[in-house]
Amino acid sequence: MGSTNRVREVANYFNAEMVICDKHRKRANEIASMVVIGEVEGKDIVLVDDICDTAGTLTKAAGLLMEKGAKSVRALCTHPILSGNAYQTIEDSVLDELVVCDTIPLKGKSDKIKVLSVADLFAIAIKNAHENKSISSLFFHSQLRERERTREHRS
Repeated sequence: MGSTNRVREVANYFNAEMVICDKHRKRANEIASMVVIGEVEGKDIVLVDDICDTAGTLTKAAGLLMEKGAKSVRALCTHPILSGNAYQTIEDSVLDELVVCDTIPLKGKSDKIKVLSVADLFAIAIKNAHENKSISSLFFHSQLRERERTREHRS
């Protein structure tokens, strides 16, 4: 629920529907309950999260979505802390894959984990800061399409 605005941006960017997994915690790293808000039956689902620590929330959400009739579940995560048994939790889960950024070096391996580099984004941010240009524009979906067009034009 706390990621609603970020997920809305991603859903709008991909012209996709938005579903929310609302969780209630008893204490840190312990989920008391989780509810799916939205229709998932027969759909390929992509979970979006900022941090993946133990992978408990992502894998529990993936399992719940599959129980609700999702066709497949993948996840995106910016910062892969992946502590404790996270690698095994991911391997044992119904997740088809977990795509993470290289903001934190991975400590282990999993065939389900794919890593994307943020080097180009950081390079543009540093250049923009040096040239007194906007950095926040790099993180709004309307600007992302323009960056893609620019990158395609250079290729």
